[in-house]
Amino acid sequence: MKKVAIQGVDGSNHYIVAKAFYPEGVSLSHCYSFTMLAEQLSSGEVDEAIMAIENSIAGAILPNYSLIYQNDFEISAESYLSISHNLMALPESTIDDIKEVRSHPMALLQCAAFFQNHKSIRLVEDDDTASVAARIQESNLKGVAAIAPKVAAERYNLKILSPNIQTLTNNATRFVVLNRTNSKSKSGQINKASVRFVTGHKRGSLATILNVLSDCDMNLTKIQSLPIVETPWKYAFFVDVTFEKVNDFEKAATALSIMAEEFKVLGTYENQLLKSADK
Repeated sequence: MKKVAIQGVDGSNHYIVAKAFYPEGVSLSHCYSFTMLAEQLSSGEVDEAIMAIENSIAGAILPNYSLIYQNDFEISAESYLSISHNLMALPESTIDDIKEVRSHPMALLQCAAFFQNHKSIRLVEDDDTASVAARIQESNLKGVAAIAPKVAAERYNLKILSPNIQTLTNNATRFVVLNRTNSKSKSGQINKASVRFVTGHKRGSLATILNVLSDCDMNLTKIQSLPIVETPWKYAFFVDVTFEKVNDFEKAATALSIMAEEFKVLGTYENQLLKSADK
């Protein structure tokens, strides 16, 4: 059975994506951090990994871009998940019993408006959403609630005190499936690519590259700059493009490999539509 690394425990958003992406079933390796996830994939301990890469509200998860590039990983697929934050606690609890809510910092931030009406509740940052739910069950933590997906409440026999407490309902996270380079695990229609390049300091160098992408019928869906630590004040650009013909992308890639100081294709894969969470 294929072994796949995810960040978090059963019931986490990574868990939901894995279950949807591998309906035939896989063996999951639960990682406490994205660094641990990258180490397991790089060492061959797992066959693939699922990694969150950006959120529609919070933006890009910048350290993960670096992990993909530095470990020479290849993006073979993507998935989008609508994020649903639910307040959950032990079955006998009511919201008036809750003194403390623990969750991932991003989940707490995205539910800030809800807690304006519950100012007596202490908010505590934790490593993960679903792992807090698991601890509440395992340690019978009374007066403590978690913010996590609905699946976590089902998995750990908790009661949802208030569903969908996120401030903004239009909240989605993009995940990518990672492989070691040249794993040949792609499937589906190839109509999207992720690339990384570095330009010189010459004026208009970035604009010239973007014009080449346009001339090759590339649709730019994302551009993200990231500092190059070894070279102060120099930046690498991570770009996503969609296209109708693979040949058009190959032509653009050939041109950029000549024009840019550094150029690398991080992956070619099928562009996916938004999928709903907590089915």
